[in-house]
This record gives sequence, structure tokens and C-alpha cells, in this order.
Amino acid sequence: MISNTTTPRGELKTHTVLIVGGGAAGISVAASIHKRDRNLDIAIIEPATRHHYQPGWTMVGGGVFRPEVTSKAMSEVMPSFVSWYQKGVTAVNQDIHQVELDDGSSIGYEALVLAPGLELNWGGIEGLETALGSNGVTSNYREGMASYTWDMVQNLKRGRALFTQPPMPIKCAGAPQKAMYLSSDYWLRHGVLNDLDVQFHNAGAVLFGVPDYVPALEAYIEKYGIDVNFQSTLVAVNGPARTAVFRSNDGDGNSQEREVEFDMLHAVPPQRAPRFIRESALANEGGWLDLEDDTLRHKTYPDIFGLGDVSGTGNAKTAAAVRKQAPVVAENLIASLRNQPLRAAYLGYGSCPLTVENGKIVLAEFGYGGVLQPSFPRWINDGTKATRAAWWLKAKQLPALYWHGMLKGHEWLASPAVRSPKD
Repeated sequence: MISNTTTPRGELKTHTVLIVGGGAAGISVAASIHKRDRNLDIAIIEPATRHHYQPGWTMVGGGVFRPEVTSKAMSEVMPSFVSWYQKGVTAVNQDIHQVELDDGSSIGYEALVLAPGLELNWGGIEGLETALGSNGVTSNYREGMASYTWDMVQNLKRGRALFTQPPMPIKCAGAPQKAMYLSSDYWLRHGVLNDLDVQFHNAGAVLFGVPDYVPALEAYIEKYGIDVNFQSTLVAVNGPARTAVFRSNDGDGNSQEREVEFDMLHAVPPQRAPRFIRESALANEGGWLDLEDDTLRHKTYPDIFGLGDVSGTGNAKTAAAVRKQAPVVAENLIASLRNQPLRAAYLGYGSCPLTVENGKIVLAEFGYGGVLQPSFPRWINDGTKATRAAWWLKAKQLPALYWHGMLKGHEWLASPAVRSPKD
């Protein structure tokens, strides 16, 4: 049963499987492991009291979802079969198979799953955090802030609206654009778009990382008359003055900064792995969890697995990726405990439902290297085109599938690939 577990000082509690993180990745993988072996002793470390369906925040910012449908008490979604430590993690002591908690205690493990998510580095943009929530500065990436986005969209009749995207990697790489498209669609439908200067400032050099989907997105850029600025990174915000500073880079490596006035700014912060990962031996050169691309086992420590946004694998950081990763980790972790070969493989699947207008979505599904990996029937996902069926899936079906399917270990369209015996 669920327990807010505490461990007396001096007494080391040990679990067969210890999972760090109670978000989409942590709870999904716990359910997948339990589904395969109901006798395993599983524990989850998660300090939060609320669990959020983060893909819904873009829809809140577009006036489609109510905020309350994107959140539940953590106690409602935490599996009944796990021991729950409602603490934060300060360190992983992988050489002695222990995780250190923020109260100074430690928990031992036989197998460890790291799924703590990532950290939104609001401080990486000067002035942004203090500016949020007033003077037109908003972000759908901030808990509770999507409602302010929607208020701004409805009230803005003229002026300049800026939408930004930081350097990769970030969670749901399409989300910065989704906010821009839904906002522009609203302004178009209400006859004010011609009085607005909509700008997209992307730190990257392309509109989307998978070329097959770019033409459909470019069509909507043209439809809404959006001014796209590539290699333009938001570095500072002055809320009261309603100004943003962008650093632009040219092809020769030269950079310059320019100040842009705004009436609305939807800002996305740079993102990184939590400190106890990025400043440890568990991280790769970029500071992310150093995992094998296919097995999702750590490259150095064979009793550690990982999934979700903290992963250093080259897939998109989305809930859809977690849906495919959880069964792979479950099968390989159990095989590892039984001293058997690891046969389940993750092929880098990720899905990004790009909400290009209210009622249509370009459903991007792809794996490692940008290889398309369609998993839905063509009437739902018609290649690289915007469809109403994909909107129906995103708006009407995916939230229920998340709460009642994925978090419960129901692995719909998520069977792992099989590794070659020579791997």
C-alpha cells in the first residue's frame, strides 16, 4: 500500500527496485515492472504533492482545457503497490547502491531507475522569473501560468507578440510553436491578427528538427504572417519596460544583442538535468543521464536504468517517448535482476502533436535520426499533414489514456522492439 515512508536514522532501508521520480516516467515504469512481476519490492522517491499532465498546459494556454483537468493529487496516482518516499534526492551513491535523500537519510537498492525529469532553468534568462505573470510576460512551461497566457491572448488586440524557443534539448520541442499557432489562430478568427506583429525567436537554425514536417509548419507560418528569427536566443527580460533582449548569431560565429519591445512575451527557459545527475559520474558530456540508446541501461553502471526527460539519448523529450520507454526499461530491468540477456530495445520513438490551429494538428511521430515512426492509422495521422482526427486524439483521447492507461501499465501501441542476439 502507499506509504509516506520514513526511515529511522542509522537504519538503511533497501528495496529491490528503487525509482527516482513520480512523474509520467517514474509511475509508468513502476506500473510496467509490476505488471511483469507482481512480487518485486518497488519504491518511488517523489517529493511533490501534485502530479501534472503537462501536455495539457499548451491546451490551457489556448483556451481548450480547463487548468484543473491537468492536475491530480500525487496520492491519487501513486501506485498502491509501491512504497512512497515523499522526499527529494540530493545524491546517487552508485558505488554502494544507495540514494541519498534531502533529510540526510539513504535508501539502498538492487536496481535503480532514474526518472527525475529535467530542471527548468528560469535563472538562465536574466529577469525572466521575476517578470512572469505580469506586464504580458508568460510561459506555458510554468505551473499555473498557462491561464495567464490565455488571458493575454484574449485581451491583446494590437501590438507585438513574441514567442521564444531556447537551445535544445528541451521537453516537448514543439510546445513553443504550439503556443504561437494557437494564439495566432485565435487572433485570426477574431479579426485582430492584421494589427499584431507576431515574431518567433528560435535559438536553433531550423523550424523543426525533422524535415518531413517543416513544409506543413511553414504553411501556417505564412498563413499567420509570423516573422521567424533563427539563431535568436532570449537572454534578458525587463517586464515593466516590456522589452526583451535577444542574442543573434551569424554563420561566422559572430554575435550581437538587440532589444525588442513587446506587448506579450511567451518565453521558454533553457533546460537541464537535475544537479544530482548533471554534476555526477552518471552524466554524459552534456550533463544528461548517460544511457545506452536501445536498452536504456546506464553505460557504466549495469544496475541503473533511466527514462524520461533526464535521459541523454537522442530522442524527443515527450510523454509519448515515455510510453515507449517504460516497457523497455521494465523488461530489461527484470532480465538484469535474473541475470538474463537484455532483449528489449527502444528505437527513439517520440511524438509531438503540433497544434497548428484550434481543430487541427500535425502529429509528428519519429525516432532516432528523425526516422518517421507512424503508429496510428492513416485517418488519424495522415503523414505530415494537419488533420482534425489528430486534434480529436490530442484533445479528447490522450488525457484519459494518460491518467487511466499509461500510468496504470496499459501499454497500448508500446510493445518493445527486440534486440538482435548479437547486440
